[in-house]
Amino acid sequence: MKNILLPTDFSKNSINAIGYALEFLKDQKCQFYILNVQKASSFITDDMMVVNSSTTIYKTLINAAKKSINNIVSTINEEFNNKNHQFHSIVDYDNFIDSINQVCKNHDIDLIIMGTKGASGLEKVLFGSNTVRVMQRCIKPVLAIPHGCGFKNLDNIAFATTNSKSFKIEELKILRKIITLNKSSLQIFHLADQNHLVYDADDNIDFFDKNFSDLRHEFVETAKDDMFNVVHDYIEKNNIDMLVIMNKKHSFLERLFTRHAVETFAFKIDIPLLVMQQSQ
Repeated sequence: MKNILLPTDFSKNSINAIGYALEFLKDQKCQFYILNVQKASSFITDDMMVVNSSTTIYKTLINAAKKSINNIVSTINEEFNNKNHQFHSIVDYDNFIDSINQVCKNHDIDLIIMGTKGASGLEKVLFGSNTVRVMQRCIKPVLAIPHGCGFKNLDNIAFATTNSKSFKIEELKILRKIITLNKSSLQIFHLADQNHLVYDADDNIDFFDKNFSDLRHEFVETAKDDMFNVVHDYIEKNNIDMLVIMNKKHSFLERLFTRHAVETFAFKIDIPLLVMQQSQ
């Protein structure tokens, strides 16, 4: 992992994720790209009335964001002073997902690390909307850091999979890297329901046994509506430090993190979640 993208909106959640990234990769030589994406709606009506041109609005937004990123980098250098790490400031005025994907392509990003808000208020949604959109639509792996989560060694990593498709090693290279860096144990958690049978399980077992060491497999049959709770229970019972899933459009990710009624939504993930992108 050489090139890391750190999207930030300057919230506590995003700053916490940056701190996690620095600890997580403290012994690795990395180029960190700190990205803030502005949009026209960032300016309210009163602001528009006192600014003469859209160009001035653009410059005002961009300059303010650049200053905030520079302040973050200055604080990082004071607190960490890590010679392995170099930082780059990027401020864009664009659609959020388009901007992230463009930065990923232009700078050959290996991993996106960003914060999550957790379930709160009346939204009844597990993750903040921007994080979900990045997970679903971004071209690179995403490591989502829950609110208030500090880095600790990743002794036990669980990969929850429905085995809907045979895996390719290039799709999982970021997982291999994380396991190698942390000397982690990998637990493959095979899920199946009546609409998503484990028809490729045997192939995937052989695949993991060949490409990963120190792992174990566990198979669980679960009803579609109960999948989230099953994963939660597995995390708790097995002392899992990071959950990993593979995102396939209109598949596992959407079914796992669907909206729940407030009466039944009782779980908020409190460990890092790595979402890898499966090729179509």
